[in-house]
Amino acid sequence: MHALLTPAVRGFVAVFVLVALGACQKSSSNQAAGAIPPPEVTVATVQPRNLPVNFEYVAQISGVREVEVRPRVSGILEKWNFTEGSKVAQGQSLFTIDAAPFRAALARAEADLVSAQASLDQAKRNAARLKPLYDARAVSQKEYDDAASGEQVANANVKATQAAVTEARLNLSYTRVEAPISGITSRALQSEGSLVQAQQTLLTKISQIDPVHVIFSFTEAEHLKFTRAVADGTLQLPKDGKFDVRLKLADGSEYARPGKVDFTDVRVDPTTGTIEGRAVVANPQGLLRPGQFARVQLSGGMRPNAIAIPQRAVLEGPGTKIVLTVNAQGIVEPRPVQVGDWAADEWIIIGGLKAGDQVIVDGVVKARPGSPVKIAQAPAAGGQPGQTPQGQPAQGEQPAAKPAAKPEAPQPAK
Repeated sequence: MHALLTPAVRGFVAVFVLVALGACQKSSSNQAAGAIPPPEVTVATVQPRNLPVNFEYVAQISGVREVEVRPRVSGILEKWNFTEGSKVAQGQSLFTIDAAPFRAALARAEADLVSAQASLDQAKRNAARLKPLYDARAVSQKEYDDAASGEQVANANVKATQAAVTEARLNLSYTRVEAPISGITSRALQSEGSLVQAQQTLLTKISQIDPVHVIFSFTEAEHLKFTRAVADGTLQLPKDGKFDVRLKLADGSEYARPGKVDFTDVRVDPTTGTIEGRAVVANPQGLLRPGQFARVQLSGGMRPNAIAIPQRAVLEGPGTKIVLTVNAQGIVEPRPVQVGDWAADEWIIIGGLKAGDQVIVDGVVKARPGSPVKIAQAPAAGGQPGQTPQGQPAQGEQPAAKPAAKPEAPQPAK
C-alpha cells in the first residue's frame, strides 16, 4: 500500500505519524489497561448538487448620460441662470453670453438680404423688358443672355444672404446656453465676466442619475477561465448573460434596489488587461452619485452537479490539497483533491472525490491515516456537518466559524 501512495500523500502521512507517536507515548498506561477505542469523527457524504454562483467586484457609479456644457459662440459670460448642483430640465437656460455683437451681426445680415432682394427684383425687370425685344430681333442674343444671367446671379445672392441671416439668428440664440439634457448640474466652472471660447470652454456638466450605470472590470484570465467552464458544462450563465445585480455601499449597507448587467465590452483594455462590464440600477431617490465607489454582486449563474465540501475539511498537504476520507471498512484514507473556487463556506472540488465518498469534517486531528475511526454522523455535504438532525452540535464538537467568502469572477454576457 505504501508504494501506491503519491509523494504528497506520503508526506502528509508522515506528519500524522509524528502526531501519532506523541499520542502513543501519552496513552501507554491506558494500553496496559485495555485497547483504545477508535476516535469519533464527523463526516460529510459527498452528494453532487446544483450550486448558485455569485461574483463580486469593485465598481464605480456613473450617470447614464453625462454631458459637458460648452458655449457655441465666443463672447463675454454675462450671467448664470441656474443654481449649482440643482436639477435642470432639458432646454432650460444655464448661462447668458453678451448678445449685443450678435444682434448687430443679425441686423447687418438682414440689411444685406434686403439689398440682395432689390438687386434680384431689378434683374428680373431687366430680363422681362428685354424678352419681347429679343423675340422681335430688336436686341442681340448677347444682351438678352446678359440680362438672364444677371437675374440668376441676383437670385443666388439672395439665397446666400438668407443663409447669413439664418446663421446670425442661430448665433444670437446661442448666447442663451441651454441644458442639452435633463439632470443634475455640477458646479459652474467659469465666473461671470469671463471670456468663453466657442466649442472649447467647459462651463459645467450635467448628469442623469436615474437610473445609474455601475461600471466594473474583470481580468482576461478570469474571462478565459469562465469561458472554458461554460464550454465544458461546469458553469451555466443566466440567459443572455443578464446577471442580477446587488450593490454594497461604502458603509457596508446593501442598496435596496436590484439591477441588471446590460453590457460587456468585447475588447480587453491593453493597459490594465481587464474587460469592462456595466449594470443598470434604478436611483429614484438620488442616493447613488457619479464617481461613488461600491461593491457589485452578480448572481444568476449555476454550477450543475457540483461537488462542494466544508472548507475546514480541506487540509494543506505538501504541494497539494488533501482531505481525509473513511472507506467502507471504517479506515481513514488521505485523498489528494483539486479545488476550484469558494462557494460561501465551502470548497468546490473539481477532482479527487466522487458521489458517496465520506469526508471527515470534524475530528480531523484525532484521525490517523490507516487507522479505524468511529463515524458519529454522516450528513450530506451541503448540510451542516457536526450537527444532529435537531440542529444541535454533535457530542464533543464545537460549531465552526464560517470563513469569509472568496469572490469569484464571471464572464458576463456580450
